[in-house]
Amino acid sequence: MSYLENATDLGDGEVAALLFEYMPKIAAEHKTDSLLVLMADLGRQIVQADRCSLWLIDEERNELWTKVAHGVSELRIPLSAGFVGYSLKTGEPVLVDDAYRDARFDRRSDIKNGYHTTSVMTMPLESDGRVMGVFQAINKVGENVFFSKKDLERLKLISVYSAKTIESAIRAQKLERYAKQLERKADELKSAHMELIRILGEVSEFRSQEVGDHIHRVAEISVKLARYLGLPTDQQELIYYAAPLHDLGKVGIADMILNKAGKLTPDEFEIMKSHSVIGRTLLRDSKTDLLCMAFDIAGAHHERWDGSGYPDKLKGEEIPLAARICAVADVLDALSSPRCYKPAWPEERVKEEMKRSGGSHFQPELIDILMEHWDDFYSCYKPDGEFVKNGMLPPVK
Repeated sequence: MSYLENATDLGDGEVAALLFEYMPKIAAEHKTDSLLVLMADLGRQIVQADRCSLWLIDEERNELWTKVAHGVSELRIPLSAGFVGYSLKTGEPVLVDDAYRDARFDRRSDIKNGYHTTSVMTMPLESDGRVMGVFQAINKVGENVFFSKKDLERLKLISVYSAKTIESAIRAQKLERYAKQLERKADELKSAHMELIRILGEVSEFRSQEVGDHIHRVAEISVKLARYLGLPTDQQELIYYAAPLHDLGKVGIADMILNKAGKLTPDEFEIMKSHSVIGRTLLRDSKTDLLCMAFDIAGAHHERWDGSGYPDKLKGEEIPLAARICAVADVLDALSSPRCYKPAWPEERVKEEMKRSGGSHFQPELIDILMEHWDDFYSCYKPDGEFVKNGMLPPVK
């Protein structure tokens, strides 16, 4: 066979210009399919072929595939098929003038696509010493219908560049898929974790006759306070999921005290107060941010701004912020909803009591927020409010 230099070959300067033209496009593209198109276009122009394609190994299906072979859509062939299979197996290039005279040629693709192959050039795509596919050019365009050794050298140059680029893209896509899988698993784990938190919170309220939904209402009010206070969204989310555990310690309080219709005796009240200590004891070994916040809330939501609360008589900012927020939500809900020992208070009485307690029971800034946005907070408790609509409060009779 003779390999003649093609008079219409691009000069080195023209090849360099094409490379510089394509490099920014290739660098900006991260999808393998799109890279195959760009690389094939670049190769077709540099070696002046009618068609170019980059064949990659599909390890799962044990096949070679190409997304683009100019003029056709995705193709798949056996690993050993034709000149591409030969280059893949041997790691050697192919340079052929007349494909139909070569026993290695697999003419099935021509028959299927109504094409006639004459000259062929293939070059293995190698990355880190591993052959990952084959770059193929078909049918030289121009005065000379044969590919030259110079074309083969240029195809090798493009193949080295293509292999490195595609390998990087494949790795990036794998990492992206793994990241998405990890994200899905993390979301599933988070959902399971949140569900466990919800169940734990409901356990603490389950034995109380009328406050089963109290924990959810406290969560809604708490996150609304956190939002108006301007806390970051991640802190808002933590408060929303941690607030339902504020009364976790009630699992250790006897039913006769927990559900007593009348006023508690001093001794009974002391026992009831112990639920704060019980709650934080249950959560004391927590490691996650969520349960650490739940620890703060369970142990300190009955502390008072003026230091007269329990169990530790913390004062002012000694009280964790999440507990300060939850304390406001807890009392607002207790006053605004019916309990076994009292009916729900009228709105104006609730508002006056909350306002009066700013600076003594509650952090003044939180009460200022509550008063400023009172209609937004209290509307939840009205007959047409979201708590009644969502079944979190019984309808007003």
